[in-house]
Amino acid sequence: MSFLQPLLLWGLLAASIPIIIHLLNRRRHKTVMWAAMQFLLKATRESRGKKRLRHILILTCRALGVAALATAAARPLISGVLGWGGGQPDLVVLILDRSASMEATPKGGTIPRRELALERIRGALADLDGTRLVLIDSASGEPQDVPSPDVLDRISSTAATDTGADISTLGARAAEFLLETPGRAEVWIASDLQATNWQPDNDRWASVRASLAGLPQPPKLRVLMLGGEAATNQSIRLLSSRRSGDQLVLDIEIARGEDSAEILSLPLTVTLNGVRSTSNVTVAGQNYRFRKSLPIPPNEETGYGWLSIPGDGNLRDNAAFFAYGPARPVKSLLVAPPGEAADYLTIAAAPGGKDQRGVERVDPAQLGQLDTDGIAAIFWAAPLPAGETAEALERFLGDGGDLVLFAPREESTAEFLGIRWSAVQESDADTFFILDSWDHDDGLLRDGLDGTPIPADRMKAVKRRLPEGEAAILARWDDGKPFLVRRVMDRGTAWFVGSQPDYTWSNLADADVLLPVTQRSIADGAERFDAGYLATLGSRAAQPRAGEARSRLDDYGAPASANEPYEAGIHRFGERILALNRPAGEDDLEILSRERLNDVLDGTGFTLLEDRGTSANDQVSRDVWRGFLIAMLCFLVAEALLCLPKKQPAGTFESRPSNA
Repeated sequence: MSFLQPLLLWGLLAASIPIIIHLLNRRRHKTVMWAAMQFLLKATRESRGKKRLRHILILTCRALGVAALATAAARPLISGVLGWGGGQPDLVVLILDRSASMEATPKGGTIPRRELALERIRGALADLDGTRLVLIDSASGEPQDVPSPDVLDRISSTAATDTGADISTLGARAAEFLLETPGRAEVWIASDLQATNWQPDNDRWASVRASLAGLPQPPKLRVLMLGGEAATNQSIRLLSSRRSGDQLVLDIEIARGEDSAEILSLPLTVTLNGVRSTSNVTVAGQNYRFRKSLPIPPNEETGYGWLSIPGDGNLRDNAAFFAYGPARPVKSLLVAPPGEAADYLTIAAAPGGKDQRGVERVDPAQLGQLDTDGIAAIFWAAPLPAGETAEALERFLGDGGDLVLFAPREESTAEFLGIRWSAVQESDADTFFILDSWDHDDGLLRDGLDGTPIPADRMKAVKRRLPEGEAAILARWDDGKPFLVRRVMDRGTAWFVGSQPDYTWSNLADADVLLPVTQRSIADGAERFDAGYLATLGSRAAQPRAGEARSRLDDYGAPASANEPYEAGIHRFGERILALNRPAGEDDLEILSRERLNDVLDGTGFTLLEDRGTSANDQVSRDVWRGFLIAMLCFLVAEALLCLPKKQPAGTFESRPSNA
């Protein structure tokens, strides 16, 4: 037995307090010889032995109750197999988390959590001879029989992957399998309890609990948590990749496993079309975002590469892959009547330079006939669209474009995507509507990659219109009214801005707000042109199309052919080249708390076995402090019952015993 809080075991000394009190009470009484006492002693001599035994039992219960309380406070752990206390089942359904986060190594250890889980399970099944083992892994999600526990660590279905996990879906799959497989069964879940993989707020969990409870013979559920403090780790992630002329622009994030004020110098290796270069990156804080531009060699219209950092506590998050295609001009459309607002929007949307960016002004009625396939963003400073024009804009959003709608001058009751404009509001004389708060982490006014905020507080207006309807608010005026809201539609995003770049309305025409709004909208919309070269493992885009054969092009690491669909890297699908990366959620360090786990598995009667070991020889530990609390209550109840006075027949007299 081990303890999570061993220092609290000093509380066991308190178990001696009842004994000390008893001994002090015995010394306090002075014996005085009295003639009548001889008769009383003679009358009680026969029952003295029973009373002494009763006093000893009372004293023992008091001491054991205090000892049980002190032991429970020290959080005892009992080692044992996963089937502890339940007898031998006919069938074990093993749900194995193979996500990238399971490759983290515990602090002081050398084996990833996934391998530790396999060792624990193999050792547990060795004591359950004759039990059938069915594996449901998080990558394939398909049940398969495992002929012997000895081969668990040698089959491809338990190997490391760069994928995420959906534990609720796996739980539903297990319930479906057990519905067709009668017998006494247990469901074991081996996971690190990463919150993004468990999705505790997912409504599917209610269905999973009902499915398990509705089985003819509900299974016992056991959760093996591979917890404990993880080894030092840094991860690298590609936020976006886009080609700009003869440059490939990469937005990169390096995250550290724990928040630290220490500045870290980390070597970053870039491999582009087989050419490798290394430079140092200075990382400050827990998350560091930066932009890196790579020169594309002449006459190479397409290519691929990857970014890598040195190996550490998790080898699956040390690389990020990218690919690119031919350069193409980035264009945008402006829908606005002639005037000051249209002029400033044209300047902000096409500032010049080698980005090959251009903007074309069109009338709203012309938009339905225009081809928007090569358009990154549309800026709308007119009454809200309707009819065929609205349908054309919805198709544009569905394809991944960005649409920014500014408050129009004209009054209109039209509605688009469930949003409408309020009437024009004017500020009081000599006062302004001032932009007071905005989201610094998300939206068009987010901080720069280096953490520099947009000076949006300089935004002032004498006229405004409020976007009304269900939408996410990203910025507010000083009176709490919305200034910037967002509606997401399929792959695209529509933004509603509560003013316009006209100095009779506001100073929005200043570069402080208008320039980042327009340029970021164009960049976000242009990502759909480069999105054909990037995909996330587990998504539909990462799957080959009908008739396409898959092959891997990069030589990073040691790719396994049987595990190829679940590994990040540069993959060829027929004639297409695609860079596949792990899901962003795998870099989220939040772990599901015990309270949230209780809510997720409420009513299943699950058992949590917490493994804090660092090597294959460590044993699974089960937290049993609740058992000691129950034992304490039992001892106190027994002590109270023993202290109750014994009922005597009428007309009899019994001497009162001294306190124990």
